Amino acid sequence: MTIINSDIIRGHLDAIILRLIHEKDTYGYEISNEIATRTENKFEIKEATLYAVFQRLVKKGLIDTYLGDVSFGSRRRYYRITESGENYLKEEIRAWQNAREIIDIFMEDLK
Repeated sequence: MTIINSDIIRGHLDAIILRLIHEKDTYGYEISNEIATRTENKFEIKEATLYAVFQRLVKKGLIDTYLGDVSFGSRRRYYRITESGENYLKEEIRAWQNAREIIDIFMEDLK
């Protein structure tokens, strides 16, 4: 199994996290697990990195938070995407699609 270099992903973490929150309100541990599962453990986000992304997205008004029901002795902090976050995510998806087309031109398999 090839583990992806996190530097390649770093510039897209905001969009990745927003995409997961767009799908449903969720909390940090669930997001971390979802990333690992969807990438078949090729990429795992560190807890400190994840919470730094949350703080950045909240500060930009792209997500907001609320406390859920008590679970295992404490209340989970859930994250939900805002309308600004939805718009930002759409822009990021378009930008990624354009960048991928350009990168694919140069990164095709060598013959």
